[in-house]
Amino acid sequence: MTSNPPTTPAPRSRRERPAKPALTRPGIIAAALRILSEEGLSKVTMRRIAAVLDTGHASLYVYVRDTEDLHAQILDALLASVALDGTGSWRERLKALLTSYGDVLRNHPEMARMALSTQPNGPHYVAIVEQVLALLREGGADDRAAAWGVDLLLLFPTAIAVEHNVGVSPKREAERLSDLAERLGAVDPRQHPNIARVGPQLVSGDGPSRSDWALDVLLDGILARTTTI
Repeated sequence: MTSNPPTTPAPRSRRERPAKPALTRPGIIAAALRILSEEGLSKVTMRRIAAVLDTGHASLYVYVRDTEDLHAQILDALLASVALDGTGSWRERLKALLTSYGDVLRNHPEMARMALSTQPNGPHYVAIVEQVLALLREGGADDRAAAWGVDLLLLFPTAIAVEHNVGVSPKREAERLSDLAERLGAVDPRQHPNIARVGPQLVSGDGPSRSDWALDVLLDGILARTTTI
């Protein structure tokens, strides 16, 4: 009795395979956000995104200029959650917006560090800039003071987000501040009279209070330049 030789499956026609979704810029950014959430920013590369989308990495460059452009678009997508509308005075609404902006960056520390060198330019960032300008105008700032002030106002929460997301636990941060307060309290008043005088104030106040004070300083300065130039 002879056995029939094993049969080789016929090649599957390309027409029988499910069609891959068409590449789009939003689809690429969505894939990048999934990788960011699951694996971190270092894994968000063109090749990794291409693998997720089952395509060649070269095809992505039709929709995304380069890695910097990709990162800028990822950041802009995250900024969709920034609260633009609030209640209260123009100053209170502006502070709330900037706080919301900072919260997004604190929740994504890798993006916060990247934001210092990558300029977002998507629709959500543009909406934030538009609202900041509108609130500054409502507060009495002239056009140049408002335009130049936008950079300062957005840089502050970005820098704070980076400072507080360097891998230091809250317990270690409290210990660090305690050590700093102890060192400042032990300085020689003859050599460092100013530190000796205000030493405890250098580490006083909680984060929100100091942030609120700093924003008032920035806003007061923007308004002051409006009246003196």
